[in-house]
Amino acid sequence: MAMNVTKQGFGTTKDGKEATLYVMENKNGMKVTVSDFGAVIVNIFAPDRDGNFEDVALGYDSVTGYEDNGPGYGSFIGRHANRIGGAAFTVGGKTYELAKNDNGVNNLHSGPKSYNKYFYDVETFVDEESVSVEFSRMSPDGEQGFPGNLDVSVTYTLTNDNDLAIEYFAVSDKDTVINLTNHTYFNLAGQASGPVLDQEVWINSHQITPTDKLLIPTGEIMDITGTAMDFQTAKPIGQDIEADMECLKIAGGYDHNYVLDLDIEDDEMELVASLYDKKSGRKMEVYTDLPGMQLYTGNFINPAGDPNKGKGGVSYVRRGGVCFETQFYPNACNIPSFPTSIFQAGEPYDFCTVYSFSAE
Repeated sequence: MAMNVTKQGFGTTKDGKEATLYVMENKNGMKVTVSDFGAVIVNIFAPDRDGNFEDVALGYDSVTGYEDNGPGYGSFIGRHANRIGGAAFTVGGKTYELAKNDNGVNNLHSGPKSYNKYFYDVETFVDEESVSVEFSRMSPDGEQGFPGNLDVSVTYTLTNDNDLAIEYFAVSDKDTVINLTNHTYFNLAGQASGPVLDQEVWINSHQITPTDKLLIPTGEIMDITGTAMDFQTAKPIGQDIEADMECLKIAGGYDHNYVLDLDIEDDEMELVASLYDKKSGRKMEVYTDLPGMQLYTGNFINPAGDPNKGKGGVSYVRRGGVCFETQFYPNACNIPSFPTSIFQAGEPYDFCTVYSFSAE
């Protein structure tokens, strides 16, 4: 089977625009679908140990769901992923105010309209070993409150090795803040299979950035070795999720930035995390060259509060998926000791994350 990419309709937005779904398929029969609305990942069909395919990404059946998408299923997040304390930051001596869309005080994922709510220009690329869909747009100076015209692109590539690579590239004409990520909720038993608490996580990290009660990092780096937060030895997500630990109670489960144990002398991508479902044998490994990763266990999934059913009419349950959001640390633009998410005019933001699928 040759690599290919096909297009199909994905419904019409509230303002009458037609959305398109791009279907990438490799020689193994693995499929990944993405849409020009929001540059979202809609489906990831991955094989189990017996070769049976299931969709392992939570989401919606049409663009209508993604126009609301409170949980952020499959989302491309920017200009700044995660939280910014006080919904403000200072660059070049000037303070920029952002939407206070998180507890009425802080900024989350850049405001109510993140990069998952815009249409993108599309290019597709096919060769013998991979197929790619590139989404790009110009984010104008002042959009969401951020300085600088930002040329931004996200490229999804499916390879014959069952790797899904996400390449982020952006460059601004002014000094600005950039922190892009993907918010796909993974469930390796299948998107409609219920909680992920039995699935095993491993993370190459012995530290997190602890937060205050509103989930804004304090600026400290905390060693978590031997605690409920520790995934240096793989364990089921549910094993310690209800542990009597302040940071777990504040977040209602795992919703924390892990300081990745990367080789700082090497800017190559490294294996930083994995997810494994014993029942199906599906495994996903995460590789990145970004310094942090938010582990989020879907603690705020609330079917009663979602006007749209999930794919196939499913009502997703709390903790029905888990996110591995590679990124710069939350609020890095306001904490000088963190690796900075402030990029100079003309300085490229160029990072990659790979979700690699297998079965055992």
